[in-house]
Amino acid sequence: MSISAKDELAEVLADTLNKKFKDHKVAYFLDGSGSTPTDIKEFISTGSSILDLAISNRPNGGIAVGRITEINGLESSGKSLIGTHILAETQKKGGLAVYIDTETSVSREWLETIGIDIQNLLYLHVETVEDIFECIENIVSKVRESDRDRLVTILVDSMAAASTKVEMEADYDKDGWATSKAIVISKAMRKITQMIGRERVALVFTNQLRQKLGVMFGDPWTTSGGKALPFHASTRIRLKNMGQIKDAKKNTLGMKARAQIIKNRLGPPLRHADFNLYFDSGIDDKGSWLQVLKDHKLLKVAGAWYTLEYEGEDIKFQSKDFNKKLEETDGLEEHLYNVICNASILKYQTEDLGIDDVEYTDEVVGDE
Repeated sequence: MSISAKDELAEVLADTLNKKFKDHKVAYFLDGSGSTPTDIKEFISTGSSILDLAISNRPNGGIAVGRITEINGLESSGKSLIGTHILAETQKKGGLAVYIDTETSVSREWLETIGIDIQNLLYLHVETVEDIFECIENIVSKVRESDRDRLVTILVDSMAAASTKVEMEADYDKDGWATSKAIVISKAMRKITQMIGRERVALVFTNQLRQKLGVMFGDPWTTSGGKALPFHASTRIRLKNMGQIKDAKKNTLGMKARAQIIKNRLGPPLRHADFNLYFDSGIDDKGSWLQVLKDHKLLKVAGAWYTLEYEGEDIKFQSKDFNKKLEETDGLEEHLYNVICNASILKYQTEDLGIDDVEYTDEVVGDE
């Protein structure tokens, strides 16, 4: 009886509040009967299906539309590359890709190599943080007016390179100018977060890692621009260069990257994904599948040869022939993707665990 009365009161309150705020709806029920601001509209791939799984913990996932994503790391860790892959995937879905460049280091040839349709890429070159957010606000407002159903992804590359108007005009020895960036970003993020949350817009920032001096415990790394961006981001991805990839002649072809999800409101946080980045082609998506299959013991390894069981037959190959086998064998790619999803998607089973079945560590990630 008390539950029924409470439900009726909730409905009356919701109706009253929605009538009061005529411009937009504020009260919802999270019972699945209608769309709410908490709903994930859709996902955009990062270009790495293994990273997509680590972020969203579901097949065909990735970063969330209607949310903010931050990709941070040291220099040459692959931040811009992941961002441009997201733009390419947006265009594949028929969406509009917007590249806001503050570093003046983007290469047209490189963008085309990644798969960007240059003719339909909206490229913006801005210098200040204020200009970045003014551009974002104008883009979102115009999309809302003209084509609200259009998917739009905005990449800001990068926040670390952008100055504020105060910084541009101030002397280097003047007190107070260094804090102006954090103040501007904090004010803007509160507004922008609400704007894109109601639209089919994904907002991606790249950011530089900085080392905090004198830190003895916890995470020694922080990012440029204060705490507002880390707070408002639904997903934060930290990239790390794990080593170079070289051919037999010792020519450097790319690097092995590790992406750690240090904050995640789409799935379990603190997971990681490893994949290879090549300078001439970007992410080697399928190549990372082989490592996952090895890690989960889903294939047999004998020296340089691998053996997969598929439809009652053994498929033997070497690592260099893996992509070719996927193309030649009907249904194998879809089969292996489903196998990897089943092995990678985390299913919590804490009810079966006691305090002696878990491990406690002193490691702290993302403590900024």
